[in-house]
Amino acid sequence: MTKLRNAIHKNRSVILYGACLAVLLFLLRWLELRFILFDHAFEIYIGAIAVIFTGLGIWLALKLTKPKIERQVVIKEVPVEKAATFVFNEAEMERLGISKRELEVLQLMAEGLSNNEIAGRLFVSLNTIKTHAANLFIKLDVSRRTQAIDKAKRLRLIP
Repeated sequence: MTKLRNAIHKNRSVILYGACLAVLLFLLRWLELRFILFDHAFEIYIGAIAVIFTGLGIWLALKLTKPKIERQVVIKEVPVEKAATFVFNEAEMERLGISKRELEVLQLMAEGLSNNEIAGRLFVSLNTIKTHAANLFIKLDVSRRTQAIDKAKRLRLIP
């Protein structure tokens, strides 16, 4: 503690000179700021109004463009026919020329399996499944899996 007092006492004039310079520098900066504010008060006022209106415009745009969606849960009872026993239409299968393996692929498609999963289940390559699927699409005259499944159900080839 005594070393600090000795250092302060020894350098008192330097510390006092530095403090005076800091106060003068602060005073000059404050006066410069006041000078800028008084000279450009109108521009600052206009800028503040512009910032406020920009913020209000953004808020209003977000408020007006936000879709108002009211979600309602509708519960409706739908009568379902009793499931009749499935009767396979073998005559239609023969008429279309669908093989038993293609029928298996069609049934697995109806279960929602991908081509990779069908290939794994039937122990054949992916290209074989793609070939069977392409043949099915041609024979059923469709272009998508969902159309093939729908048509096969209507023709009573799959349950």
